[in-house]
Amino acid sequence: MATSSTTGSTLLQPLSDAVQLPIDQVNFVVCQLFALLAAIWFRTYLHSSKTSSFIRHVVATLLGLYLALFCFGWYALHFLVQSGISYCIMIIIGVENTHNPMMIITQKITSLAYEIHDGMFRKDEELTPSQRDLAVRRMPSLLEYLSYNCNFMGILAGPLCSYKDYITFIEGRSYHVTQAGESGKELHCERAEPSPNIAVIQKLIVCGVSLLLHLTISNTLPVEYNIDEHFQATASWPTKLIYLYVSLLAARPKYYFAWTLADAINNAAGFGFRGYDRNGDARWDLISNLRIQQIEMSTSFKMFLDNWNIQTALWLKRVCYERSSWSPTIQTFILSAIWHGVYPGYYLTFLTGVVMTLAARAVRNNIRHHFLEPPQLKLLYDVITWMVTQITISYTVVPFVLLSIKPSLMFYSCWYYCLHIVGILVLLLLPVKKTQRGKNTHENIQLSRSKKFDERENSLGQNSFSTINNVCSQNEEVACRHSSLKQ
Repeated sequence: MATSSTTGSTLLQPLSDAVQLPIDQVNFVVCQLFALLAAIWFRTYLHSSKTSSFIRHVVATLLGLYLALFCFGWYALHFLVQSGISYCIMIIIGVENTHNPMMIITQKITSLAYEIHDGMFRKDEELTPSQRDLAVRRMPSLLEYLSYNCNFMGILAGPLCSYKDYITFIEGRSYHVTQAGESGKELHCERAEPSPNIAVIQKLIVCGVSLLLHLTISNTLPVEYNIDEHFQATASWPTKLIYLYVSLLAARPKYYFAWTLADAINNAAGFGFRGYDRNGDARWDLISNLRIQQIEMSTSFKMFLDNWNIQTALWLKRVCYERSSWSPTIQTFILSAIWHGVYPGYYLTFLTGVVMTLAARAVRNNIRHHFLEPPQLKLLYDVITWMVTQITISYTVVPFVLLSIKPSLMFYSCWYYCLHIVGILVLLLLPVKKTQRGKNTHENIQLSRSKKFDERENSLGQNSFSTINNVCSQNEEVACRHSSLKQ
C-alpha cells in the first residue's frame, strides 16, 4: 500500500493504493489534469472577448487556491500568507524599498518586486532593454497580484512568467501587434487568435511518454546504486561511467512530465503564445521550461543549463546575474542553492556547478576555435564534448538527487573528487579572459547581454511582423486600426 501521509485531501487514497504511488503524487497529477480541463473551459467560456479581466482574475485565483487546498491542506495558507505579507510590504513600506527584502520570497514575488522597482523608481537609461521591456509602470491591485501569484494554471508547478505577460494574457492583448504606420502613427494589428490545440496535444504526448518512462525505467535504475559498496568494489570504471550517465538520464523523465504538463495547461488556457516563426506557424513556447532535445544533445555545460528549467534560469539572470557587481556566476549559483531549499545536496551540487561552469567556459574559450574546420574535426569535437558534458552533468547533480551530505560525499569520495580536481586544474592552467573591475565593466557586460537579448527578440519580432503583415493583406478576419494606445 502506498503511504497516506499528507496534509492534503485523502479522497484519492483508493486510487493511490491501486497505482502504488504516494497520495501526494496522485493528488498533484490529478489536480494538474483537472487544471488542464479547467484551462480549456477557461479559454472557451471565459475568453477575454466575452468576459471582463476582473472575472478572469477572480476565477483564476479561486481555482488556484482550491487546487492548493486540495493538494496541501492547511499548508496552502502559506500561499496566502507570503503573498499577503509581500503585498503589504509593497503598500506600506513603499515600492522603492521592496527589491531587496523580496529576494527571500518566491520567484514571482521577487520578479514582480524588481519589475515594479525598474518601472517606477529607475530611469529608462539605467535599464537594459530586457529590464525596460518587463518594467511595471503602476502598482498592481490586490486582485491582480493574487491572480498572478495564485492562478490555477501555475500554482502547483509553474512555470514562472513575467507579470506583464500574464496581465497581457488576462486582458486579451496577447495577439495584438503594434507597428509604425506610413503616417508615423502606430498601426495596431489584431489577427485571428491562433489555436493552441496542436501544441497542447504534442505536449501531452511528451507527458505520456515521460510518465511511462518514469514508471517503468526510473525505479530500475536508482541513482543511489552509484554509492552501493558492492557495485563500487566490483564494477569497472567504464561500467561506473555508463551507469552514472544512465541512472541520471532515467531520473529526468519525471521533470519532463511535470514541466511539460504545466506548460500544456497554460497553453490550453491560451497563455504562452510567443509569436510566429518564419513559416507563419504559431509558437507556444513563451513560458516553456525545457527543451528536451537540446538537453539530451548538449555539448557544453552552458547549453544544458540554458535548456533546463528555463524560466528559473531567466529568473536568476534577471534578479541576480544582471544586477551583480562582482562574480555574478558565483552569486547566481549560491542564490539558486538557497532558493531550492535546505538540503546539503543542493549546496554541493551548485557549488560544484560553479567550478564546472567556469572550467567549461575556460576550455571552450581556449580550445573550441581549433576544431571548427574541417567538418569531420568539428564532428569529432562535438562527440567528445557531448560525452564529457553528459558525464560532468551527471557527476555534478548526484548530490541534488541524494540530498543528504553523507551519501553525497560518499559518492564524490568513490570518484576521488576527480572532476573537482580536473576543474580546478583547468582554471589554474588555462588563461581566463580578465575583465576590469568596476561599474563601467559591469555596465558593459550588461550591455553585451542586452544586445544578445535584443537580437533574439528582434528576430522573433521581425518574423511575427512579417507574418502578420501577410495575414493582414489577405481576406481573413483581421482588424487593423490606428491607435495611440501605449501598453
